[in-house]
Amino acid sequence: MSVNKDDMKRTSLSAKRGVVLLCVFAFLLLIALVGRLGYLTIIKGEEYRRIAEEQQYSDSTIASSRGTVYDSNMNVLAQTASVWLVYINPSKITDDNREDVVRGLVDILGADEDKLRQDIVSKGSYRYLKIKSEVEYNEKTAIMAYAREKKITNVIFNDPDTKRYYPGGTLCSTVIGFTGDDGYGLYGLEYFYDDKLTGVDGKVFTLQDGLSYELESGNKIMYDPVNGENFVLTLDNEIQTILRNACITALQDNAAENVYGVVMNTKTGAVLGMCNVPDYDPNDPFTISDQKTLDMIAEITDEEEKNKVISDARFSQWKNKAVADFYYPGSVYKVFLVAGALEEGVINENTSYTCHGTITVGDRHVKDYNPIGHGVETPLTLLVNSCNTFSVYVGQRMGISLFYKYFDAFGFTEKTGIDLPGEGTPVAGVTYHSPEVSFTNSNLVSVSFGQSNQVTPMQVATAVSAIGNDGKLMKPFIVEKTVDDSGNTISETEPLVKRQVVSETTASTVASYMEEVVKRGTGSNAYVSGYHVAGKTGTSEKTGVEEKKYIASFAGFAPCDDPEVTVVIVIDAPGGARYSGGDIAAPVAGEVFEKVLPYLGIEPSYTDEELAKLSSPAPDLVGLSLTAAKAELGRTKHTYRIVGDGDEIIAQSPEAGRTTPKNGVIVLYTQENLPEETAVVPNFEGLTVAQANQLAVSRGFNIKISGSAFSTSSVVAYKQEYREGTELEMGSVITVYFKTSGISD
Repeated sequence: MSVNKDDMKRTSLSAKRGVVLLCVFAFLLLIALVGRLGYLTIIKGEEYRRIAEEQQYSDSTIASSRGTVYDSNMNVLAQTASVWLVYINPSKITDDNREDVVRGLVDILGADEDKLRQDIVSKGSYRYLKIKSEVEYNEKTAIMAYAREKKITNVIFNDPDTKRYYPGGTLCSTVIGFTGDDGYGLYGLEYFYDDKLTGVDGKVFTLQDGLSYELESGNKIMYDPVNGENFVLTLDNEIQTILRNACITALQDNAAENVYGVVMNTKTGAVLGMCNVPDYDPNDPFTISDQKTLDMIAEITDEEEKNKVISDARFSQWKNKAVADFYYPGSVYKVFLVAGALEEGVINENTSYTCHGTITVGDRHVKDYNPIGHGVETPLTLLVNSCNTFSVYVGQRMGISLFYKYFDAFGFTEKTGIDLPGEGTPVAGVTYHSPEVSFTNSNLVSVSFGQSNQVTPMQVATAVSAIGNDGKLMKPFIVEKTVDDSGNTISETEPLVKRQVVSETTASTVASYMEEVVKRGTGSNAYVSGYHVAGKTGTSEKTGVEEKKYIASFAGFAPCDDPEVTVVIVIDAPGGARYSGGDIAAPVAGEVFEKVLPYLGIEPSYTDEELAKLSSPAPDLVGLSLTAAKAELGRTKHTYRIVGDGDEIIAQSPEAGRTTPKNGVIVLYTQENLPEETAVVPNFEGLTVAQANQLAVSRGFNIKISGSAFSTSSVVAYKQEYREGTELEMGSVITVYFKTSGISD
């Protein structure tokens, strides 16, 4: 076969052209690749390097610990404890192990079975699926033991986690507050000091392969966590318990809407106790604790309305009303009125005024609670009798300018500055009258006896402390110091004098007047034998409410000659027939003083009259013959009961040294192994001291008298330590609380 030379030439030329084109194409491709490589390495290189590193490194968080909150005796109030987070790797779930995984998570951790099954299917390629956080130790141990038993440890995992605990529950809830699910403070001290309590989480960076498995290269970077600061408060758990128990009793006995209480160190401003009831459990803050509120919510049928009421109720129970809520102080303010007037020389200790029961200023006619008047009075009896007309007279003599000067000086126009959130902000023309905004002569009449101007319980506590602190107004505080995990002090609060409000002489004079208020005036129900309590009562009418409601309050300090403890009690909207501060708030304060002062180691100082009526310790009779024991009891003026037929005292009740009242009863046991002689506690309420003592002895009991029994003869029992019907050993000592009824202020 012959080959055409022209065809060969054409074929050769075509081949050459193909090679050339191929070379050109290859060259252009090379240029494009070089360009692309240059673009990726030079222009986008840094970005892709960062992305690669992010993909190569896996980071995990090492949780820091939120700071612990302690009371002044290092009892834990708030603490972060170890819990665990349980998660699974869905990509490792197979048909063979699926049911084991589901059953374990549902039965042990309470997982939602339907949702879990859906997630396993829809997220089957995932390597991480959170099942439950804040898992307690027992649950964590159980689920991991189950995983080992079923050989599914490649599916179920756990990581350390933390949870905030409040061991005291409701004890300090409105002060301490609580944290949210994210661990940050939402209310109270937890919120106010969140930045210091919150630590800085640590980080661990490890290398991983393309399938996200950790490489055993040892190339690990770790940043240790920094824990939050620990707080030591001025609050004392024992004092807080005393205060809260007293406030709860007042809330229940008086069917009140709220009760607030503050216990403060008079000289430093350190808050020893602060209470608002009803309160809540910070371990479960969204559950409403007040039964009356729950009953009201249960009756609401409209869902939208019900949800709003529930929301409002939660915010109300979280609110620290002792620092946030304003109220009319009533006659408590007369203390500051008299102090300012004495300091300015508007009146002196001998100034006299005749109270006829009414006073007229312009078109205002003010009536005293005593319609026939108190007769001739001095500044001392103004406070003892809580005279409204004399107060109006003093206010008029001071005038708007001087009155406002001391209203401002005692701190009622500003926040106290306490280190807690939500403190109420005084506003001129809203919470109080000022010369620049709304102060008129008509206003001056009302504010002189504690109406029209509003204050907070914390403002009253600091102001009345100034009277007991030689005229010096202190800045209140609740954090004593912060410490690190080794106990080293980071910061410490020093008491701060804000200003000298009145002279030491004026403060001492007014304090002596306040002691007389408790000895023989409207504050007699706050009387505590041996402790010389100084105080003032107040009763004011609430405004802006449909039905008539009142605020009953008491503010004072003790011991009067060297004040250490200030107590303020406010009873908001009592629902019973009794609503005056002297009748229902003063006894609460008296109970707090009676328990707090001895607890703090403050020794009583008794008058001769008090010593004559005081109880005495039971003598030690064990081991004596029956004849000798009777002789000793005759000397101590105790009565006795004999149990058994022996001739020697084997045991006694109450035991030796236990306080017993004059003419109290002691039960003498003269045989071994005899059962205790018991009796049923009677009802002492409504009885006089003599009647209660007689009834107690007749039943084989002793009573300890508490309250105003030493200051006046017209007192009756209103509360007792043990309920009627309680069975106690004969000879037991029962505390019975007495007060004067019908006090009008």
